[in-house]
Amino acid sequence: MATEELEALNPCTVPRLKRCVVGCLPVLYWLPRYSIWDYGMPDLISGISVGIMHLPQGMAYALLASLPPVFGLYTSLYPALVYFFFGTSRHISIGTFAVLSIMVGSVTERLAPDRNFLVMLNGTNLTEVNITARDSYRVQVAAATTVLGGLIQVVLGLVKFGFVGTYLSEPLVRAYTTAAAAHAVVAVIAQLFGLSTTRFSGPLSLVYTLVEVCSKLPQTHLPTLVVSGVSMVFLIAAKEINSAISAKLPVPIPVELITIVAATVISSYTHLNDNYTISVVGEIPSGLAAPRLPDASLFEEVMGDAFALAIVGYAISISLGKTFALKHGYKVDSNQELVALGLSNAVGGFFQCYAVCSSMSRSLIQESTGGKTQMAGMASAVIVLVTVLKLGPLFQELPKAVLAAIVFVNLKGMFKQYYDIITLWRSSKVDLVVWLVTWVSTLLFNLDMGLGASITFAVLTVIFRTQLPKYSVLGHVPGTELYLDMETHREVPGITIFHSSATVYFANADLYLEALKGKSGLDISKMIIYKRRQEAKQRRRDKRAERRAKREAKRQVRHCQTYLKGSKDPDCATLGAVSELQDGDTTTLGSSSEDTLSRELDKVSMGSLGKWTWDIHSIILDLSTANFIDTVAIKTMRNIFHDFGEIDVTVYMAGCQMSVVEQLELGGFFSESITKGRLFATVHDAVLHCLGHQGTSTPSYEYSLVRDVHIYSSIEDTIWKTVYCFEQMNHVCKYVIAGDAVQHQTLRTLTEV
Repeated sequence: MATEELEALNPCTVPRLKRCVVGCLPVLYWLPRYSIWDYGMPDLISGISVGIMHLPQGMAYALLASLPPVFGLYTSLYPALVYFFFGTSRHISIGTFAVLSIMVGSVTERLAPDRNFLVMLNGTNLTEVNITARDSYRVQVAAATTVLGGLIQVVLGLVKFGFVGTYLSEPLVRAYTTAAAAHAVVAVIAQLFGLSTTRFSGPLSLVYTLVEVCSKLPQTHLPTLVVSGVSMVFLIAAKEINSAISAKLPVPIPVELITIVAATVISSYTHLNDNYTISVVGEIPSGLAAPRLPDASLFEEVMGDAFALAIVGYAISISLGKTFALKHGYKVDSNQELVALGLSNAVGGFFQCYAVCSSMSRSLIQESTGGKTQMAGMASAVIVLVTVLKLGPLFQELPKAVLAAIVFVNLKGMFKQYYDIITLWRSSKVDLVVWLVTWVSTLLFNLDMGLGASITFAVLTVIFRTQLPKYSVLGHVPGTELYLDMETHREVPGITIFHSSATVYFANADLYLEALKGKSGLDISKMIIYKRRQEAKQRRRDKRAERRAKREAKRQVRHCQTYLKGSKDPDCATLGAVSELQDGDTTTLGSSSEDTLSRELDKVSMGSLGKWTWDIHSIILDLSTANFIDTVAIKTMRNIFHDFGEIDVTVYMAGCQMSVVEQLELGGFFSESITKGRLFATVHDAVLHCLGHQGTSTPSYEYSLVRDVHIYSSIEDTIWKTVYCFEQMNHVCKYVIAGDAVQHQTLRTLTEV
């Protein structure tokens, strides 16, 4: 017995268990194959470069999350270690990110505002904020939100819900991150100007913050503004020089690290805090914090924020991961990435970290400096670990304005995304509307509500596009089996081939029917009414003829009885027959009325309706774009077949996928009047059938495949399926499964019908 059969019988085999373990822990696959000689030095250089970037970004982005800077360093350490074991991308750098930091900051500011931690000063009526208690509670809020968001990601990954990221289109994600960057800029403006402002949360929080900042601009702290300005000028100039000479350097210049080191040294020697009251980072404890359980009572309050963090973080990470994977020729498992990111957040939350995802700037550095595997991520985590254990206290005199300047300058790349408006205006107006709606809703609402509104609107645009697809009538391309838009190709005489660019379902079924009526030029309602009026007139004529016949018969009876009583005249030999006609069943007259009506209708002009009844004898519905069909669409199709049949126009379907045929069967579409003989594999086959059925000559070219799905009366109620169809010389062989019987039919190649 084959190995596959054994595994099918026994699902708990050793190879299957091994694949399962390796799938859950990708490090077990690539680490034993790791080549130190080939990858060791590039990963080390890349890891050191990324680790140096982690230090300033971790402390700076912690300000956006309204947390002490040391917790930004923790966030740069633990999640990177977890991702090393569970991640499948070789190049992304997991850690702090501006967008997620501002999202966490909106939660911490909402649940732990300054006004909740006011205390009375000794012997006075003045109050001040208890910063220690406030920061401690904000750390708990951030940790609880992160753990819950991580658990959501893990659950989604385990149930193979990695495709959830596809609902966040690129215009939506870019607009959302651009608006979030605006929130981040507003959040650090106060620190750039040395202002003390209230950080609002909820809808219109951005507007309220801007109004307050503008109202307090006269109170700008000039020493802080000078530090901010000098730092920003140095960062921008150094980054421009760095990008200009980056091709000549083995590793990029650590501009941000140089900035914070220089600022710390200057602040320490000039005592900026004491002499100029410039706010500094303050105490940074050395060593690692002990893990602690998150406050589960906060889960209910942060559920929406946690879900938004989970979705946005995953969308950013998977997009970067797939970009690098495509460039370097390896595969990223979307479901495993969701699990890896969730574990990074969940485990990190126990160590007082806040939500993480991949950073574009650090990931680009990790890839451009030669990083080959996540061993570079491990090296960067070691750099952060050394800083937390030994070097943290050295940054106590670092001005917060410098960190705010780092955040502001690093957001420059996100503001370049405003050029998307011009690009989308030229390429897709619908995507432009999605971009603008996402941007506006994220600016006006808080970040989680903005995300929900953006996704809802994006889904509505998808429904809108499918509800209003392009409908067209197809014409034949001479010399081929192709049928394209009739605007550029000739229509097949007597046949209307109707094509929709989208699936027919409940949202567009009525529009599909109306478009079919419009494209075919047949006003079915008027034509059916006209036909029924003709039928009524014919019935009245038949009744009048019947009454006249009866009167004539009675007259002849009376004539014979009166004048020819007892006569041998042969004209009276039919008297008995006439009597039988008088008293007998007269259905023969009625039965002939339908034939008479049919002949009358064939002769009747429909000029008042814009068509003659014999201009179109067949309609072919091209359903090649349909990948499903629901009950509403099935009912609509049934009505189409019935209504057009009322005016003697035969309807066929072409290009149906087998899944659509199965759904038609389950929906009770087929009946004695609508058989599977109306289905064809291609439009060309349906056209040939229609032309042959009407006795019209087909085009003079040969065609290669014939999929004749006509069902004979003996097997009309059986389930059929065309299994194989091929051309061999001058014969086309076809096998049709009908129940348990297999019929074989040999057909000559058709060049003319």
